[in-house]
Amino acid sequence: MKLIAKKAYAFAIACCLIAALAGPATTFASEKSKVLFVASNVLDMGDAERHDARNNLWEYAPPFHIFVMHGYEVDFVSPQGGPVEFMMDPLGISSYAIKYENFLGKAGSTLEPGQVDTAQYAAVYVGGGYGTLFDVAPNPTLMSLIGEIYEQGGVVGGCGHGPGGFANARLRNGDYLVNGKRVAGFPNSTERSKPWAKQGSLLPFLVEDQLRRNGAQAENKETLADKHAVVVDQRVVSSMFLPSAALVAEEMVRLLERGDP
Repeated sequence: MKLIAKKAYAFAIACCLIAALAGPATTFASEKSKVLFVASNVLDMGDAERHDARNNLWEYAPPFHIFVMHGYEVDFVSPQGGPVEFMMDPLGISSYAIKYENFLGKAGSTLEPGQVDTAQYAAVYVGGGYGTLFDVAPNPTLMSLIGEIYEQGGVVGGCGHGPGGFANARLRNGDYLVNGKRVAGFPNSTERSKPWAKQGSLLPFLVEDQLRRNGAQAENKETLADKHAVVVDQRVVSSMFLPSAALVAEEMVRLLERGDP
């Protein structure tokens, strides 16, 4: 894909392999051993040139593998239910997840929001690809589901544009889930310098802006010493950088297994 420079291919695979080969945080999954992945049904940005807005395979398959490796069952939900589509070639851990862990089977039969029983899930993860901003972020039912999982002690995670997909999630008291928390996500400076969404002009909002609007301390390459960093704050785990998606899942597992408040 044109969206990622060639050097990112090698780095992404390296990060995924490191995460996959690392010893598990524990040999047992927590009591609630299910994780909910939120994905988009959107294929393009609705413009005449049909800029790609599919889910990014590299931000979904490696985290999927990490959770499965640690003994968690993963379910997918999307705004419309049914199959969701992905951009990027199935390399490395992504290929493994597809061949041996039924990744596409799960992603091909996503739940509708109304079918989700939040009490079953210990965590919720939102990956990137631009579609998340178009149909996940404005979906009130999905935003409620994410807030409910967090308030019952669950962990919320995301990578790249994924944090834009939970930026609008609210708690029962009406506050945004991200309010007062450090949350990493795709930076304005990169969005406005790239043609992927016509310098961001095709998007309903920019991730960094939305996080700030909803009270988060937005973190990205402008504020982090290392853009690969995974930020953890009050059971919200996030990264701005696509190759760190598997590391987000690893940190989520650590929180789940420690039972951190």
